[in-house]
Amino acid sequence: MALAKYFLKRIAYGVVTLFVLVSLTFFMQQLLPGDPFIGDKNLPEATMEALYAKYGLDKPVWMQYFIYLGNCLHGDLGVSLQNHREITTIIAESFVVSFDVGVRAVIFAFVLGVLLGTVAAIKRGSAVDTICMFVALVGVSVPSFIVASILQYFLGMKLTMALGDPVFATTGWDEWNSKILPVFALGFGSLAQISRLTRTSMLDVLSQDYIKTAKAKGLSQPAIIWKHALRNSIMPVVTVLGPITAGVLTGGFVVENIFSIPGIGRYFVQSIQNRDYTLISGTTIFYGAFLIVANLVVDLVYGLIDPRVKLEEG
Repeated sequence: MALAKYFLKRIAYGVVTLFVLVSLTFFMQQLLPGDPFIGDKNLPEATMEALYAKYGLDKPVWMQYFIYLGNCLHGDLGVSLQNHREITTIIAESFVVSFDVGVRAVIFAFVLGVLLGTVAAIKRGSAVDTICMFVALVGVSVPSFIVASILQYFLGMKLTMALGDPVFATTGWDEWNSKILPVFALGFGSLAQISRLTRTSMLDVLSQDYIKTAKAKGLSQPAIIWKHALRNSIMPVVTVLGPITAGVLTGGFVVENIFSIPGIGRYFVQSIQNRDYTLISGTTIFYGAFLIVANLVVDLVYGLIDPRVKLEEG
């Protein structure tokens, strides 16, 4: 019963958050300068009036808002003002690629991040700890698009020039060697965050009494780490894994542009550049809904993994 109430409460919060996001996006995009139909060309006035009437832009803003809310409730995100395709079709086709990129980046960040954090905690104060934390510091400090540009220049262009044969592809997403650099660039920041969090949590767990008891019973260090310490120290990582996953899956549009990956990020950037109001709203709603669902799933999983977490009513 408590779980059901907690679940419904979180859904209600998510619906309110999504409503606010949709409303803010709709009204803020009205402030964008320029016109979505003009671009570099001057269209006849009659053509402009026909286009405005076709897409409902000739109506007052408040009326456009309520019409758009009604369409969203029916799952209709509209048609792109630029390429005249259904927004849901664009998202469905492009998100498959973005999802592939994001999942690979999250797996890369989680596995190596937990490993680096655990090793750093076990070797606290040593050169290994210093190296691991330096890598984490670089990952936290350097934006993903800088990492992507550096990788593309040195491992893509310079290495190819030195060897005479491309090792890593710098564009696209079809070949196996085109997936390495984007995944590293997109997941490096999350790897750093996870490794720092894992190290801090692991150090706290290793100082607990039950770890000392396990040592007194003669358990080996690997057994203590994998059977006792890691399970409890990974809880904070699970908590942030939802936002990290959603952030990676929906926030990689700069990396996608750098490597010319045909993901949803490309359409998001183009929609802003072209003042494509419906595509801006559609991708923003999708991003927001994805983040809300990811956080909800993580909250529920966290409560199931850690028996100490109680789902409070009300």
